[in-house]
Amino acid sequence: MWKALLKRVGMNRIIQVPIDERLLESLDSLAEERRQPRAALIREACRAYLSREDQRRLDETYVEGYRRIPEGPAVADAQEALAAEVLPAETW
Repeated sequence: MWKALLKRVGMNRIIQVPIDERLLESLDSLAEERRQPRAALIREACRAYLSREDQRRLDETYVEGYRRIPEGPAVADAQEALAAEVLPAETW
């Protein structure tokens, strides 16, 4: 019930996370340098971590797909022919 209420009014949940002293000092130093609250830095770091993890999972899925169904020589030939047509027309 409380989760739904907090979500509805747009409030963040408060959690407790044990953290070692050196990491806390580094966070506080960066927070002061950026003039941001420590909590904002932690949220930013969590979002960045989750984004990297999503990307890692997508990459893993992509690689696994090619392991299950590898490209044959026909695909490579088609890509080479297309590149030969397109790249000479580029002005770079």
